[in-house]
Amino acid sequence: MTLTVGDLARASGVAPSAVRFYEAHGLLAAERTSGNQRRFRESDVCRTKVIRVAQRVGLSVAEIKEVLDDLPPAPSPGDWMRLAESLVAEAQRRIRHLEQVLGEITGGGKLCETEEPAAMGGRLRDHLA
Repeated sequence: MTLTVGDLARASGVAPSAVRFYEAHGLLAAERTSGNQRRFRESDVCRTKVIRVAQRVGLSVAEIKEVLDDLPPAPSPGDWMRLAESLVAEAQRRIRHLEQVLGEITGGGKLCETEEPAAMGGRLRDHLA
């Protein structure tokens, strides 16, 4: 069975415009009917959900494409599991990095010397000056 853009969008919880965007950027590949309509495979539902999760982790379109390019044409459950583990590890890495940055900002050290507009009420100066 094949899916239309709308079918894939509904099944994966994204807007049809997102499906078209993913296809335009090489994250999804559609076959075309004789009437030039897009048709996707059922496995593209999972692929689309993974794309959405990867976006929420913070991966760029290019990074997502690279990850998906490593998948075989018909991914097994184990392939999807390895990809999920990779996304978890990347999310944890990014969280650690953001916690480090937050510590630098709130650690009481001066990031730069600045004059703050009075409207800011000293909040910016507390962190930057």
